[in-house]
Amino acid sequence: MSDQKLQLIPLGGLGEFGMNSMAIRYGDDIIVVDAGMMFPDAELLGVDIVTPDFSYLEQHRAKVRALILTHGHEDHIGAVPFLLSELNIPVYSTAFTLALVERRLEEHGLLDQAKLHKVKPGTKIEIGPFSIDFIHVTHSIVSSMALAITTPLGVIIHTGDFKVDPTPTDNELFDLHTLAEYGKRGVLLLMSDSTNVDRPGYTESERAVRPRLEDIFYRAEQRLVISCFSSSIHRLQQILDVSSEYGRKVAFLGRSMLNVTEIAHTLGLLQVPDGILLRPQDIMQTEPSKVCVVASGTQGEPMSALSRIAVDNHKNLSLQPGDTVALSARIIPGNEKGIYRMINHFAKRGADVIYGSMNPPVHVSGHGSVEELKLVLNLVRPRYFLPIHGEYRQLARHASLAQHLRSAGLEDSFVLETGETLEIDKLGARRGEKVQVGRVCIDSGTIDEVVEDIVIRDRRHLSEDGFVLPIIAINKHSGKSETLPEIVSRGFMSLEDGSDLLQQARQVVARTLESSSEEERTDWGVMQEKIRADLKRFLNKQTQRRPLIMPVILEV
Repeated sequence: MSDQKLQLIPLGGLGEFGMNSMAIRYGDDIIVVDAGMMFPDAELLGVDIVTPDFSYLEQHRAKVRALILTHGHEDHIGAVPFLLSELNIPVYSTAFTLALVERRLEEHGLLDQAKLHKVKPGTKIEIGPFSIDFIHVTHSIVSSMALAITTPLGVIIHTGDFKVDPTPTDNELFDLHTLAEYGKRGVLLLMSDSTNVDRPGYTESERAVRPRLEDIFYRAEQRLVISCFSSSIHRLQQILDVSSEYGRKVAFLGRSMLNVTEIAHTLGLLQVPDGILLRPQDIMQTEPSKVCVVASGTQGEPMSALSRIAVDNHKNLSLQPGDTVALSARIIPGNEKGIYRMINHFAKRGADVIYGSMNPPVHVSGHGSVEELKLVLNLVRPRYFLPIHGEYRQLARHASLAQHLRSAGLEDSFVLETGETLEIDKLGARRGEKVQVGRVCIDSGTIDEVVEDIVIRDRRHLSEDGFVLPIIAINKHSGKSETLPEIVSRGFMSLEDGSDLLQQARQVVARTLESSSEEERTDWGVMQEKIRADLKRFLNKQTQRRPLIMPVILEV
């Protein structure tokens, strides 16, 4: 066994944000840490989510022993159904993380055969030559863990996502003591979260949000709408607590918000004061000054609860002038356009909108800044260092942060991208051979529509079903359609064969426009999604085919 080598194989998450997945191999045994997804770039038309290419694991399926999940964010668990559909391996994580995974597996019909094992921080499990110790860390989602993986060649520390919060709202402190103990005994390799390496100082505690929430509740004279990530249980707890203090009832809107709060409450991770919950259908009948609505959709997703509220298209809530909307979440780069468009709609409705950076903050990050990253490096004092979770520039900066440890036993740092491997044996560590990695594009969220190459996927889609291009001219000022929508079709059916169908399709698009509010018609993102959905449903019903539908909205 002493001749065996240890291999670190990043399948996603290095040199990119999202799709976090790391395979660790020793001899004939492989364990996988996390299986995350990412949302597609704008140019990936028709793609809902993107997952890592698990070809390496499929090629070595007999050697893959288990999947370990550090926490329940989508960029760490979103690809679990797609991995388990190919390899039905045991999955280990906390009760909360596994409850989130169960929902996804249920959607894919995989829950019955899944082998899910609950663990708690402080427990150790043995898998082949690996002994895994689960260490509690603080993050923006509850039940987050780092891993201490003991191998025949030494200990690997994988931090998962973390920040060092000295005053977490649930009083569950980051277990720095265990990290320090491993550091004293000697750590072969540290893999550490690089997300906030660009930020100096320390990330503020989750409790820093409380004063701003209290100020918002104090100043809000009418209805209050707060949006945060549905997975931010600590934030939701503070909203419930402050609502109780100010005598407001709380209504949750949005599917993800309802699902996650139900799971957290069932597991005792979210304490709901008696009599505080308000049914969504009772919001408009309740005194506005006694209502707090918590809605999902912080990133301006076109059909989310918050986006629907913004364009006055939510069945349970219609904003009135003087209402307050607070966005308690960061703006993820790339989402600025959609979010600011949504904020504009709120402003048009006469709402007071609170967002962005302010002091005290309305949102704090869940990732450690430079001083916290240094703290972990100093406690662990690894022989080798591998920055993870971030773009290349962040990984490189994190590696440079570790240089001060050269005098304390650090032999080398490695900046890798997805697919580049690290090999360690008794002679030391070095870059290994590259492995096949890539992105798998998922259409409509179903396993049978996985496509491994976006070009092949688009060519097949176009060759089988063609495309339909609805062209709508909308008056920039009135938001009304100037003429009956035009429809251009290629590869779907000939104009002679489909003239009646295309005429009906024009009427479908026209009805969608007519049934939309003025504000919706001036929001391209919302209208494109509504037209695409309605036309897709109509054409599929009439022809049992699914052409690529790309609505084009022209402002005139």
